[in-house]
Amino acid sequence: MASSASGEALKPSVSNKLKQQEGALDMDSDAGNSSSVVGSKDDVDLLKSSTSGSTNSNVVKTSNCFSSNDDDMSMDDEEDDDDDDNDYDYDDNDGFLYDVGDDLQSQFDNVDLPPGVEATLPWLNDPSPSEKPSTKTLAISDLPPCSSTVHCEASSTVPSEASSTKEPADSNDDSIMQTSQQFKQFDMVEDFSDHHFSRMGFSDGQPPKSWAKQIQDEWKILEKDLPDTIFVRVYEARMELLRAVIIGPPGTPYHDGLFVFDCLFPTNYPKSPPMVYYYSGGLRLNPNLYECGKVCLSLLGTWSGKQNENWVPGQSTMLQVLVSIQALILNAEPFFNEPGHERTYVGAEGRRHSQKYNEDTFILSLKTMIYTLRRPPKYFEDFVLGHFRDRAHNILAACKAYTEGILVGSDITSPNAEKSGSSQFRATVAKMMNTLVTHFTRNGSTDCDEFRVGA
Repeated sequence: MASSASGEALKPSVSNKLKQQEGALDMDSDAGNSSSVVGSKDDVDLLKSSTSGSTNSNVVKTSNCFSSNDDDMSMDDEEDDDDDDNDYDYDDNDGFLYDVGDDLQSQFDNVDLPPGVEATLPWLNDPSPSEKPSTKTLAISDLPPCSSTVHCEASSTVPSEASSTKEPADSNDDSIMQTSQQFKQFDMVEDFSDHHFSRMGFSDGQPPKSWAKQIQDEWKILEKDLPDTIFVRVYEARMELLRAVIIGPPGTPYHDGLFVFDCLFPTNYPKSPPMVYYYSGGLRLNPNLYECGKVCLSLLGTWSGKQNENWVPGQSTMLQVLVSIQALILNAEPFFNEPGHERTYVGAEGRRHSQKYNEDTFILSLKTMIYTLRRPPKYFEDFVLGHFRDRAHNILAACKAYTEGILVGSDITSPNAEKSGSSQFRATVAKMMNTLVTHFTRNGSTDCDEFRVGA
């Protein structure tokens, strides 16, 4: 079964590798060093069930680390349509994604982007029809640091390695789709060089055996209980590192999107929660996900919460973290993740603000799709390409429905689907559709031109 873009199977299997590692640990471990499995499937059943559809905003217990006083949740929906600047390989713009120099940093000094607002992103240019498709993997330094008003814990300053030169397969080649469909939800991989936390953890020495046993127990939970919309890769040589890709839940403005997170088990785990970095591409599409990569969640200790919402050593797990991100952050009404909004914006006013926020968020989610398609994370390349090749028509059909006034996140096949989309939103989605058609077609999806606006 493939665990990377190359499609080569890793042998022995993850389970066998775990058994081998456990055997080595058990042979050398002193009595009392072993630890029991932390958590179980029952611990996250409620959260997992909530990811199957839209999430009730009343159960949202996460909050934004920064409370914006600006009620205008609109985003900058102007696209760069200058064909002279459009280079599908983006060689001229790779500096933005791979180097965080003084000139780039100065662009973000004293900037604290509220939810729904994005920075200017040169990677989003619409490719011309004649350009050859290519993808490059995510870079460690894709994003500038947060401004001084937002503390972004554990940011790596490792310079990026050279980008991948892998290109999507020919549109008639079924190998990518087959690899994507067979893609394991959990697997062990080798190369950790592009991981955001690659210079943190136990890089200078071997971890304690008791700690390693704890992480192996976490791996077992993930391998057994991951929901079918979360995919994880761990690193054999660096047990403290983990990468996850989460599919946006249906019924939310994040539907059909892919969201990439790098995680680190700290050296004192499980006394302290994992550290998590989000690959945003510079887009702030949720109150809890910063453009600098910070993930704001009580369970991670990046936001204050009630006792039962915080990290509990010996009970909380990495699985709980990932499911919480999907169910509680990527939810149906992210507007109410802002602190105090549930109490301040109620009734019709709250609904109006939430719908407007969802419209802005959906546009940013579309741009995140393009970013992820252009910069697929290492070991997920074929999965990303296959996912968007498979979902292209669904995404474009939803866009078309939204241009006709259907409410974001609604079941577009239902005759009773609610309609209330704003005219500005409908126009922005229509503009985005042509960009999506171009990228999806370049990725190998067929018959997308029927969704092109003004064709």
